[in-house]
Amino acid sequence: MKIAIIGHKRIPSNEGGIEKGVEQHAVRMVTRGHQVEVYNRGGHNIYGSENDEKRLKYYKGVRIITVPTCTNNALTVPIYSLLSTLRAIFVRYDVVSYRASGSCVMIPLAKLFGLRCIASLHGIDSQRAKWGKFAKWYLELGEKMAAKYADELLVLSKNMQRYIWNKYHRKTILFANGMDRVEKVSDEIIRTKYGVKKDEYILFLSRIVPEKGVHYLVKAYRSVDSDKKLVIAGGIEKETEYIVELKKIASEDPRIIFTGFTKGDLLRSLYSNAYVYVLPSDLEGMANSLLEGMGYGNCCLVSDIPENTEVVEDKAVIFRKGDVEDLRMKLQNLVDNPSVVQKYKSEAADFILAKYNWDDIVTQMLGIYEGKITANDY
Repeated sequence: MKIAIIGHKRIPSNEGGIEKGVEQHAVRMVTRGHQVEVYNRGGHNIYGSENDEKRLKYYKGVRIITVPTCTNNALTVPIYSLLSTLRAIFVRYDVVSYRASGSCVMIPLAKLFGLRCIASLHGIDSQRAKWGKFAKWYLELGEKMAAKYADELLVLSKNMQRYIWNKYHRKTILFANGMDRVEKVSDEIIRTKYGVKKDEYILFLSRIVPEKGVHYLVKAYRSVDSDKKLVIAGGIEKETEYIVELKKIASEDPRIIFTGFTKGDLLRSLYSNAYVYVLPSDLEGMANSLLEGMGYGNCCLVSDIPENTEVVEDKAVIFRKGDVEDLRMKLQNLVDNPSVVQKYKSEAADFILAKYNWDDIVTQMLGIYEGKITANDY
């Protein structure tokens, strides 16, 4: 097949879960003999131009089309999606895979010209706290267009499956992110850079935005009796009031370390040597950072939203979403009971690798693209 993927920021990059998924899908599809073109956005890495990757025309057999965008954040996705779709109409792909609700606004245009369109929604994007009024409206419009016009609609969680059915009466296909077996690395790089050693820190590693619940973690951790540090690793798109307030609260506790955007060996070292990995989200699709946390064999502590609990089942510790005291108690218990932590660590990697496999996911996705798998099959 000749396949287009529209809706991510850039590959290869470490800017978010959608980008990781697009990279994994596209590369594996090419190895199976398909022709894949991905539509990268122009512009800089959202976490700063210093994190830009070299602009490529091909990546592991995948053709990269870089689409120009504008500096107005509100118009970036609409312009990118429109230009990408117009080119897709001209090229005549067998299938166009739209990722995330913002890009899905253009599905009716692509359908008008007879293209097969598959939409993948990675979360209820319009509910994310970082968006303004126009962006929320636009993202909800994309969600609606996906539900109304896409040939098939994919979602990442049973909770979102129920949401789409209740709101649009549309059947969806449940898909997942994946995880590869990883090699752990030593703590040398983080000892040198941050002065933290193996099992001497609690880790949060994800984007630092309100819906990730970092503020709950900081407040809870400050009341935990422990010498273990709290490492908050993740990119910051801009210095919002939320970030300023978060750093102000954290500055009152010298045990808290902000690393900024991480990638490569530094990211691997942080995952490999954490005592506990914490994801206190209010809202998720399916968090790649959680899959990676478990894939590296971490004891994970997560909020009880369905998108987290569906992933971890009984292989992680769970606290009530937004409940700082419950989070504090669970953290303190894990700090005080290393044998409990070790039990979760010993089970995490094998469990997550058996449950989420990239090759199985790509097989499912190709079946959907070809029309061999439909929502009516579920």
